[in-house]
Amino acid sequence: MTNHGAADHGVSEALYLRDPDQNGVELYWDRPQEQWPRNEKGELAMYTRHLDLGSLLAAAHANEAVPEVGEGPKDL
Repeated sequence: MTNHGAADHGVSEALYLRDPDQNGVELYWDRPQEQWPRNEKGELAMYTRHLDLGSLLAAAHANEAVPEVGEGPKDL
C-alpha cells in the first residue's frame, strides 16, 4: 500500500492509502467526543488540516504496551 494523504478532521484522524490494485483505502479513528472542536454556540466545528505523522508515530511509540486481545466476534 502507498500513502496518498493524511488529514486531521478535528473529530478524527485519517490516513488515505492505495492498495496494489489502486483501490482507495481510508483508515481513521475517532477522537473522544469531549475533544471534538466546537464553535462559540457549542456546535460541531469540523475541519480538514494536515495530520502531523511525526507526532502520531511518537504517540504510538510512547504507548508501546501490548494491547489486550479480546475473544473476537462470535458466531450466532
